[in-house]
Amino acid sequence: MNEIIAHFITILTSTLLDVLPIAGILFGFQLLVLRRPLKNPKEVMLGFLMVLAGLVLFLEGLDLALFPLGELMANQLTSPELLSTQSAGGNIEWHHYFWVYLFAACIGFSTTIAEPSLIAVAIKANQVSAGAISQWGLRIAVAIGVAIGIALGSYRIITGTPLHWYIMSGYVVVIIQTLFAPRSIIALAYDSGGVTTSTVTVPLVAALGLGLSSNIPGRNPMLDGFGLIAFASLFPIISVMAYAQLSEWRGKR
Repeated sequence: MNEIIAHFITILTSTLLDVLPIAGILFGFQLLVLRRPLKNPKEVMLGFLMVLAGLVLFLEGLDLALFPLGELMANQLTSPELLSTQSAGGNIEWHHYFWVYLFAACIGFSTTIAEPSLIAVAIKANQVSAGAISQWGLRIAVAIGVAIGIALGSYRIITGTPLHWYIMSGYVVVIIQTLFAPRSIIALAYDSGGVTTSTVTVPLVAALGLGLSSNIPGRNPMLDGFGLIAFASLFPIISVMAYAQLSEWRGKR
């Protein structure tokens, strides 16, 4: 219990030091550059404190639950006991990691659906487009892209193939799609790749990558454990533009 309290105080101090410069810039420009008083200063201060408390609790929860849980699942899914049941001859190949790919895809989809930043972007896109862009349609398209990306990134870690092959190939697809996708969706598709790598998705995805690279023979966590977040940023761009192209094609039909 004392360790948890000490850890909480450490995170509180660190978060306060991180947030204070942001508050200083905002309040400094408002009072010194714009020279205008704050509207509803009590509500602003209360909101600032709530943001600070939320960040501290979230970071504490990451260390206590999400990071250990992600690593634990990676350890269990790559355990020799589980893999031996799928390998008849004892030689473990990439296709014996079926449950890893499925778990990675499910984690990518579910965390993206719950991502607050994606929800905010989907709401704004729906409002600006006067309902032409569906909130759930956008969120599901992005989540499918992340699911495919995380599953493919897990395959890369298991097989040990170079990361740049996937990233370069993926961006070639993005460039080709950009030439043919509806112009109104291109900027939103590119933004969709950024909003996926936020508060909910990143911790679990990072823990999964590090857990896989730590338990698969011949893999180095420093060299192979990172890179899943790049997949989570790239593939939503592809899936959102594909969603728009498919919708346009159906509309013409």
